[in-house]
Amino acid sequence: MKPTIPLKLSAFAFAVLWSGWMPWLSDEPRTLAITAACALVAGWLWYRIMRWCFRQMRLLPAAAR
Repeated sequence: MKPTIPLKLSAFAFAVLWSGWMPWLSDEPRTLAITAACALVAGWLWYRIMRWCFRQMRLLPAAAR
């Protein structure tokens, strides 16, 4: 298994939990599309930031360039 697979799965779980929680914070169903877009961006940012942090701590291999 690649070392980034658990990181990708955790980012996916974060996005799912984010998008599951956000509808409870709003009473309007119109915000569902905005919530889905925010969850997508939040999951992607979570993955990128955590990947950078793990590479700085040398828990992931360096990026191939």
